[in-house]
Amino acid sequence: MNQKPVMLEGVRVVDLTTVVFGPYATQILADLGADVIKVESPGIGDAFRWSGKAAVTPGMAPAWMALNRGKKSIALDLKTEADREVMLGLLRDADIFVVNVRGKALARIGLDYASLKAINPGLIYVHCVGFGQDGPYADLQAYDDVIQAATGTTTLLPRVDQNPQPRYLPSLIADKVAGLHAAYAALAAVVHKQRTGEGQHIEVPMFEVFSSFMLLEHLGGLSFDPPNAPAGYFRQIDPDRQPFPTVDGHISIVTYDDGAVQRIFALLDQPDFLATNGLGTPQERLRGMSAIYQGIARFTPGFSTAELLRRCNEAQIPAQAVRDLGDVMDDPHLRDVGFFQRREHPVEGAWFQQSAPVRFSVAEHGKQIAPPPLHSEHETSVRNQGWKAFDSVE
Repeated sequence: MNQKPVMLEGVRVVDLTTVVFGPYATQILADLGADVIKVESPGIGDAFRWSGKAAVTPGMAPAWMALNRGKKSIALDLKTEADREVMLGLLRDADIFVVNVRGKALARIGLDYASLKAINPGLIYVHCVGFGQDGPYADLQAYDDVIQAATGTTTLLPRVDQNPQPRYLPSLIADKVAGLHAAYAALAAVVHKQRTGEGQHIEVPMFEVFSSFMLLEHLGGLSFDPPNAPAGYFRQIDPDRQPFPTVDGHISIVTYDDGAVQRIFALLDQPDFLATNGLGTPQERLRGMSAIYQGIARFTPGFSTAELLRRCNEAQIPAQAVRDLGDVMDDPHLRDVGFFQRREHPVEGAWFQQSAPVRFSVAEHGKQIAPPPLHSEHETSVRNQGWKAFDSVE
């Protein structure tokens, strides 16, 4: 049997990023088969190494491991001439440079785009920044919380539950969304380079990225001039659009189309609910979705979650049981598709790696992914061999 090709085999990526935004982008590239060298600072390295409890080695937090598998780690003090020369040596032969250091600091150490273009004209330079560099926020620092605040995301939950206290969504969602944008931008630039031979500078500003992401639906009536409704997508901020209680838990039921709205009450043994509550026509039902959600919530407590799931599946109504975060690893679907893979880290012992979620029919998604590295684990091989370190096993 012929081995399938690896899509990004031979693509060389230098990763000078920390925390989530940049590392998520380079993780995607590593999963697709690229050779990724993660450049960390001496000492503690990427601060995200310390974001949770390690199993064995301090600085090997679980979230860091999830974002940095398949990479080689080297520690460089870029304030010293010797280590800058090591860095420049890697960049001379690199295809992609992903960096989240602010522009002025990069210029001081000769890692700005103009300087690197002079030594590697084909370099794809992906600058992960907080804010677009031609705006008044250009020099400000940005983290996920700051971006959630600036984009209005912290005012979404108050719209739902009428508690005026602004709140963060408990996920590094802005970082991860920005990382996805950085990854696809880098891949688009790879295609452009294959066609033209040109490298280029790419700016990925988290504020603008996440504004676009959140306002796709939530700009709402402000999309028009003059506005014809407030900001916010009404379906998402409806306080009654919540998981429904059952006799033994909660269930998510989505009655998005009118056919499902009509079927759900028959399923709940309440076939006359719509007609007797002024919801007999499609127009009345569209205007009365809050009343429909309230009606569903009245009747679901009479059923077990399993029974409702069975009925919804038979009626072609999307539904899933509400599962605790700590129980997701037990999901039978994720088990059968091999989403969680038990691996043996040479130092940390057994750990669960999450599979890349996208599948390709022709090419392999990526080579066999190496475990996430210890801090500066590949110091000797990368310093001595450069990119040839990927040809040997350390």
